[in-house]
Amino acid sequence: MYAGSHISTRKGYSGAAKTALAMGGKAFQYFPKNPRSLKVKAFNRPDAEACASYCLEHDILSIAHTPYPTSTTADTAELFQANVNSLLNDLEIADACGSVGIIVHFGTYKGKDPLQGYRNILQLLNEVLDAWHGTTLLLLENQAGEGGPMGTTMEEMMQIRSLLKSPAKVGFCFDTCHAFASGLWPEDDWNGLVMKGEAIGYWEHLKAIHLNDSLYPYLSHRDRHANIGKGYIGEERMRLLLQSSIPDGIPVVLETPSSMDGTHRDEIAKIYRLAEIGNES
Repeated sequence: MYAGSHISTRKGYSGAAKTALAMGGKAFQYFPKNPRSLKVKAFNRPDAEACASYCLEHDILSIAHTPYPTSTTADTAELFQANVNSLLNDLEIADACGSVGIIVHFGTYKGKDPLQGYRNILQLLNEVLDAWHGTTLLLLENQAGEGGPMGTTMEEMMQIRSLLKSPAKVGFCFDTCHAFASGLWPEDDWNGLVMKGEAIGYWEHLKAIHLNDSLYPYLSHRDRHANIGKGYIGEERMRLLLQSSIPDGIPVVLETPSSMDGTHRDEIAKIYRLAEIGNES
């Protein structure tokens, strides 16, 4: 089990890795650059490479989260190119850090023709992946449905991946809060979700999990995270996921409020406790 949380890079990329381990984590997520801007960053490569070495030495897995303005459905030439440049920059930084992948929200489209939104995603991702030759993957994340229904099903993600020119460069990140809020994770049918993912081949391309409880009820379509066991998903449903084989060997990362000490130390320990119950039985 590689569990951890989102970590600030105020102390650098290598500092984030050290912070993750100090909290008892074996994984972490970070923003490769300013999370509120698509501006390309000239990053500290030696620090990024030190992060990769430290993670390799201590058996830590990391993932990078692209900036909030990232839009895979960009429909103007200027925004399209800004997103392409930003994603390539994120991939370069994450690759230097030795990260599994960069997390990209599937995207929403406000135009009249929903199919055009999917065309935009394919065009933009193909542009990025044609220019990318590193080992770090681009990881599509399922959405809660707050901005519309796009990106809320496994079938969509599998279809987009299959239609790309370089599908081997793309994997998935499963967000538990988003899955529950959108209805992707049935309220009382975990086994049904597992079987569905197996049937269409989704799980074999899963490379990361965002482990977040949901502040709002099932089918709320609200993207609001709660601490594990403090929301509507609850500990029992989280235990089903953590005791399954789905999280094996991939980063399981919290995006939840920190505790009173400003860290996720206690919540990371809770993840391991929930997972160990299954290992002991």
